[in-house]
Amino acid sequence: MTKYKFLDIFAGCGGLEDGFLQTEKYIDVGAVEWLKPQVNTLRNRLKSKWGILDSEERVLHFDIQREKELFYGWKNDTEYGSSIGLDSIVKKSEVIDLIIGGPPCQAYSVAGRIRDENGMKDDYRNYLFEHYCSIVNRYKPKLFVFENVPGILSAKPDGTPIIERIRKGFSDIGYEIVENLSLAKIDASNYSVPQKRERIVIVGLSKTFFANPQTTLQKFYTQILPKYKGKKIISVKESIDDLPKFEPYFDEAHHKKHIAYKVPECSISWHEPRYQNPRDMDTFRILAEDVSSGRFDYDSKKITELYEQKVGSKSPIHRYHVLEPNKPSTTIIAHLYKDGNRFIHYDPKQCRTITVREAARLQSFDDDFDFIGNRGNAYQMIGNAVPPKLAKAIGNAIFELLEEVKYVSL
Repeated sequence: MTKYKFLDIFAGCGGLEDGFLQTEKYIDVGAVEWLKPQVNTLRNRLKSKWGILDSEERVLHFDIQREKELFYGWKNDTEYGSSIGLDSIVKKSEVIDLIIGGPPCQAYSVAGRIRDENGMKDDYRNYLFEHYCSIVNRYKPKLFVFENVPGILSAKPDGTPIIERIRKGFSDIGYEIVENLSLAKIDASNYSVPQKRERIVIVGLSKTFFANPQTTLQKFYTQILPKYKGKKIISVKESIDDLPKFEPYFDEAHHKKHIAYKVPECSISWHEPRYQNPRDMDTFRILAEDVSSGRFDYDSKKITELYEQKVGSKSPIHRYHVLEPNKPSTTIIAHLYKDGNRFIHYDPKQCRTITVREAARLQSFDDDFDFIGNRGNAYQMIGNAVPPKLAKAIGNAIFELLEEVKYVSL
């Protein structure tokens, strides 16, 4: 069987890459990521899970905006150390069949634009796709996979829709993306991920390699990718309920002023509760009881009132949300590293927010996927990742597409 070779750009901790490797149909050639905990996590995963012993060299810790050094290599950088660069890494593999990845989504996020006083118009991340374009242009893969948030379809940082800039940028170097981008909106919950997570998955085809790119893209989105949907929608409870439970108790050592948790032994990493103060734990209990009882009395207005009652100040938005056990989770986001108040566990007896491992499971990471860094790092990289099970489905569909074109051309 042919195995296709790929580069992973804006790799994060490697959720997209892990899914592609799970298909056993691809070879990792190299990756680029600028955040050190994510780099360490990806290097560790490639070495421990996939047997890639030179992952230290293959995963480049570097700023993708410094293109000349990225391609040719750099030495003794105070932040990024040294590397032979992408050109030397790619030269060893002789060919790159595809490039995968997606620039940071914060600049395109609708929520991010609402929060930012200038609508994220001044955020440099709006234009990081240009560096993605440069890498595609340099290595001329057969196709690329570009993942991002749905807000990318409405973002206009300079008045021009960013998606049209992206379309033109790739067209100018010989690649087409689907004309009807609504086809590219994918819900991860349809692909065995226990989470409602809509994303735009843009596949770009080389106009040299594919004779009819638009026809091929239509087929990919409407016929090939849907073959790899899961057999059913997976709920939060199905995903995390077997993990050990935590029992709150008063901490006698602190004169009953603090509440801690009795933590059972667990062989699975990262399943430890955050510290919660008594006020928050009581809030979590009230809201989780409301959901578990099926009453659902606490709508947005009542949650806002509860927040004011507990905290003593007003908030323009309701800050709490309990994960409903019999539905997929709401979208796991990187904000989890700050607090988990919008990801409250459904069990009122535990009075807590979700653990790192629970967040990872809701993102479909395997239990043997370890995260290198502190708890905040782990939450952040999970929230920013592509769910591996969605990535696996995309990888299988891309393989089928490439094989079909290969045999047609024979």
